Amino acid sequence: MPERTGTDARNGNNRGVTTIHDTSFRGFASDNYAGIHPEVLAAITAANGGHQIAYGEDDYTARLGEVIRAEFGEQAEVFPVFNGTGANVVSLTALLPRWGSVVATTTAHIHTDEGGAPEKVAGLKLFVVPTPDGKLTPELLATEAWGMDDEHRAEPAAVSITQTTELGTLYTPAEVRAIADAAHAHGLAVHMDGARIWNAAVASGRSPAEIAAPVDSASVCFSKGLGAPVGSAVVGSAEFVAVARRNRKLFGGGMRQAGIIAAGALHALRNHVERLADDHRNARRLAEGLRSTRLLCFDPEAVETNIVIAKTTGSAAAPEIVEKLAETGVLCAALDDRTVRFVTHLDVDSEAVDAAISAADPVLS
Repeated sequence: MPERTGTDARNGNNRGVTTIHDTSFRGFASDNYAGIHPEVLAAITAANGGHQIAYGEDDYTARLGEVIRAEFGEQAEVFPVFNGTGANVVSLTALLPRWGSVVATTTAHIHTDEGGAPEKVAGLKLFVVPTPDGKLTPELLATEAWGMDDEHRAEPAAVSITQTTELGTLYTPAEVRAIADAAHAHGLAVHMDGARIWNAAVASGRSPAEIAAPVDSASVCFSKGLGAPVGSAVVGSAEFVAVARRNRKLFGGGMRQAGIIAAGALHALRNHVERLADDHRNARRLAEGLRSTRLLCFDPEAVETNIVIAKTTGSAAAPEIVEKLAETGVLCAALDDRTVRFVTHLDVDSEAVDAAISAADPVLS
């Protein structure tokens, strides 16, 4: 597409900034596809003036800590990292001994989408358990929570659960408590990958503090449905965060100008959490609009948050269907040979959902 000249965000002067991508494109493969919300970008720009102390000792990072403590409880400590992979790796490394292993589901992000970082970077073994809905249970945990005294087996030392799950399902507070109690009874720590914890909060009507109360550490993300360009954070006790912060530095995650990331996260948390309910409504709207198609099976009643899971019904494999949909401008993701995922976010309004339904229906019918 032709390049368009833009304006300098700080002073409004035309500085020859160009746009070279198709701004009408909308993707449903992930909520990471959303652009930076204009207000978040303005907040980042406003924070980029004068001099601030580097490496997280600035006013914006301090204020972010105050906001997170208000969300998770006064005992919580927080510090930012670049992304969810970094947040999970530094958290798990702080929780586990070098010889420890982590129990998670086969669909867990730490297992499928982080390039093997827990194992390659942190040296931690993952024991993964298949589940029908992406949710771990005490019974499933018990299948791997053994061999603590067996020198021939990587010692299980932690459990990692994802809230909401990679399949869009939601743990209830009772379910999280049951897993945490079972894990702690086995001597295992509990980490929560809370990349979409605010989706869980909006969907359940519970606070992040209630959702994460039983766990020992949590990672949270500001760049999914909240409109920030980058950034996650690690939440836990002061003792845990002291170790995790050092791990962040060891893994090359120190941020010279952490304040601008914190500024974007602050605006996102203050202004964009409640609007996640729009994403949840749009996800159900999408599933409802495509429920009568032939190639994919949609269940609107199963949609709990902003993720729609559809199963193939015929001989066509999920990657083949995804490729055909992409040709119509509807971008989604194949999780395996029989599963297709659609994700709604702040760049996808009801009109975009309706347009996607109209484009996808002929392909899927």
